[in-house]
Amino acid sequence: MNREFEKSLASFLNEFAGVRRASRNTLISYERDIRQFFSFLENKGVNKLQNVGERKIRLYLLELNNRGLSVSSVSRKLSALRVFFDFLVRTDKLESNPLRNISVPKKEKHLPVTVSVKEFEQVIKLIEEQEKDFAIEAKIIFQLLYGGALRVSELCDLNVGNVDFSKRVLKVYGKGSKTRYIPLGTQIISDLKEYLKLRGNPDFSQPLILTKKGNRIYPRMVQRLTKKYFSMVTDIEKKSPHVLRHSAATHLLDDGADLLAVKEILGHENLSTTQIYTHVSVERLKKIYKNSHPKS
Repeated sequence: MNREFEKSLASFLNEFAGVRRASRNTLISYERDIRQFFSFLENKGVNKLQNVGERKIRLYLLELNNRGLSVSSVSRKLSALRVFFDFLVRTDKLESNPLRNISVPKKEKHLPVTVSVKEFEQVIKLIEEQEKDFAIEAKIIFQLLYGGALRVSELCDLNVGNVDFSKRVLKVYGKGSKTRYIPLGTQIISDLKEYLKLRGNPDFSQPLILTKKGNRIYPRMVQRLTKKYFSMVTDIEKKSPHVLRHSAATHLLDDGADLLAVKEILGHENLSTTQIYTHVSVERLKKIYKNSHPKS
């Protein structure tokens, strides 16, 4: 990559990490998307950001579409570029943002995939039956993903000090380093106490959950674990850890939880993001009505 591109990207990431306190995953995603765009520019013989106009952006959009990328992927890449070029305008590197007249493609609306409470309980039972030297860790992973409605990155980043056993709450650092507190149930509190006791009561700075090798758990490991056990109890196509977060939000609303309370638990910035789970609940209600009501 040429020097101007590299320098601009480094300045952007430095500000985004410092001033905006973006999460590590966000920074990695933005850097990857911007570098892909730079590669496209260099293939087109463009070596200066001042020479990037709306036409080049539209050509890039066409290339992304030709590669068969989903609408959500294209939208994410455009969002990264829009923020990057806004930074260049704000720091007087460019006069205007070449994406100012480029509209973001509308995302396909998909209702979140969920599992039932019964299926979740079946998973816990299977873990107790099949796991030998990783049973309590696996149970805690599933209980926190579901009971705490956590993102997988939030789960993996937890330290012992994030758990307040006296108040029975979990301190979570979400997107943009925003802090939220999540209540913990009796069972997960009991399992955590037992697990940490087995580890010799590690200090607050230690990872909350360890792998079999004694290292901090990581997203891919958690993904493999959830896929393994979901495959045993459900035929849903997507078997990722995020399904448990979706399920938690849906079940809370099904049982009458306040939408604003669910928003706080999930750590959503906007209520509109949480509202999608009300649609899931309505769809579930329709299904129950169709299958059960004599006049349906």
